[in-house]
Amino acid sequence: MNKLKLFIENFLVYGLGGIISKIIPLIMVPIVTRLMPSTDYFGLSDLSNTVVSFASAFAVMGMYDAMYRMFFEKEDDEYKKNICSTAFSFTLCTSVVVFLFLIVFKKQIAQYFFSDTKYAYIVYLSAIATLVGATNSIISAPTRMQNKRKIFLVTNTVSPILSYAISIPMLLAGYYTVALPFAAVVSGATMELAFWIMNKEWFSLRRFDKILLKQLLVIAIPLLPNFLIYWVFNSCDKVMITNMIGIGAAGIYSVGSKLGHASQLIYTAFAGGWQYFAFSTMKEDNQVKSNSMIFEYLGIISFAATAFICVFSYPLFKILFTEQYLSGYIVAPYLFLAPLLQMLFQVACNQFIVVKKTWPNLFILSVGAASNIAINYFLIPVLGIEGASLATLMGYAISDVICVIILYKMKLMVVEKKFIAATLGMILFFVIWRLFIPNNVILGLGLAIIFCSYFTFLYRNDVMKLVKMIKK
Repeated sequence: MNKLKLFIENFLVYGLGGIISKIIPLIMVPIVTRLMPSTDYFGLSDLSNTVVSFASAFAVMGMYDAMYRMFFEKEDDEYKKNICSTAFSFTLCTSVVVFLFLIVFKKQIAQYFFSDTKYAYIVYLSAIATLVGATNSIISAPTRMQNKRKIFLVTNTVSPILSYAISIPMLLAGYYTVALPFAAVVSGATMELAFWIMNKEWFSLRRFDKILLKQLLVIAIPLLPNFLIYWVFNSCDKVMITNMIGIGAAGIYSVGSKLGHASQLIYTAFAGGWQYFAFSTMKEDNQVKSNSMIFEYLGIISFAATAFICVFSYPLFKILFTEQYLSGYIVAPYLFLAPLLQMLFQVACNQFIVVKKTWPNLFILSVGAASNIAINYFLIPVLGIEGASLATLMGYAISDVICVIILYKMKLMVVEKKFIAATLGMILFFVIWRLFIPNNVILGLGLAIIFCSYFTFLYRNDVMKLVKMIKK
């Protein structure tokens, strides 16, 4: 019961903070798209984020997760400060190197990501955003690791509000290409300064420890390819759409992914509380069973939520967006489930990190990412942006299946037959919805209710236990 309470508390508190930082941009998408005269501009802004996410993987180089893992190794504040300081020193150096690389090769990067060298000036802003974001991820970490929940809630509320307070006036003034990237830089720098003031006692260059750095890198370096592969899953499709169809199509896809990524609210809520819970309970006797149960329950929640997104995707797009973005409705359900499959993968593969074996993550994600790219090349010319979204979903599904099988063989995970039955049910629902009723809300709603009832029947004993626990 104490472990359940710990997980729920961190899920709700850190999750709420993460949700606030995600839901404000989500709410602002219809407003921002109406302030931009063309889908190209939204595509450019989102591709700027794509550059930042790619560069940040090299700048952070897995050090955040390694620091988080090592922080809980000992109950010694001096040791913890040495860990934080060493991680910060390393990340500061790598961030500066990546920043300079982006500046020097700005034209080549603009050609690849934006399909035109004339957008090289956007790369400048992306470089600054990478430098700020990478170092801020380390500087803000002690706030989470000390479980300072109120601070986390406040900062995650202020950051997006500040960003849009800057970007909206710029959009009204006609600065369509730089408004969102520039606002992100200013907001990020402000938050980094705030976290530095709060957490500066945890960081000192004099505390840099070569021995600790080696221990951190043992965990961090194998994680770097993982983050690059996550980039392939989450962002490579936009670059491929830009080069294979056009930047306008990338803008429509980006809007579709924003609504689809409403599931990021669930994923962010999970991630916010998961790390603290996972590593603080990793030495429990029944850890494997607990981790497996969380995997299954989150999977069922993900399937049920996706079913209703399928139903309401078209009417939501019809209401929220102009006609030029309407075709993006079809990608939303695929891209809603994809981050949730990523969430399930992280729950499962956390078992590898617990036993200090991070290399299987790389192998498993590599297979999924390679599948994603291959399916993209095949489906984008045939199905357009829907093909890209389907490729992303299938890539994550392949990674999840491989991960579960390996962990099951290693006796680090338990999989119930009812979860396999639920998964097959979700696949059947997707096929029926897409082939026969993608725009029919009434029939779609009836189908979603039937399948959710099916999930409830499979997990009826678990539901009864949950009801009894709530009553108590």
